[in-house]
Amino acid sequence: MKMNSKHVPILLAATCLFLVSTINTNAQSSIDADPLLNELIVLKAKMIENNEINERYKIQLFYGTDLKEANKIKNEFKEKYKEWPSDIVFETPNYKVWIGDFRNKLEAERAFIELKKDFKSAIIFKP
Repeated sequence: MKMNSKHVPILLAATCLFLVSTINTNAQSSIDADPLLNELIVLKAKMIENNEINERYKIQLFYGTDLKEANKIKNEFKEKYKEWPSDIVFETPNYKVWIGDFRNKLEAERAFIELKKDFKSAIIFKP
């Protein structure tokens, strides 16, 4: 089962409501956790690891069907800029050169201003 990132806030809200409803009101509060809670935590960790939940911004330098051109753009980027990671992502039939893993849009925009000088087709996006 592959979850859509739109379901995560609903899932988290439901989990919080469940936890609040299980807290005892006596002096020694305890939480009776549902066994499914551990499964949800593991599932979320896997989704983050597989980049299915991604709250970070990236910059795309290339989009097209030519792998040689994608590699050329990536190598050109790596020669000039060493501070950001770069990847080639394949989504049939296109190759995409993505760079960075920016925590917020401001960080991405600062890098974008610098990169736009060398890569005219660069765009900021949030996967």
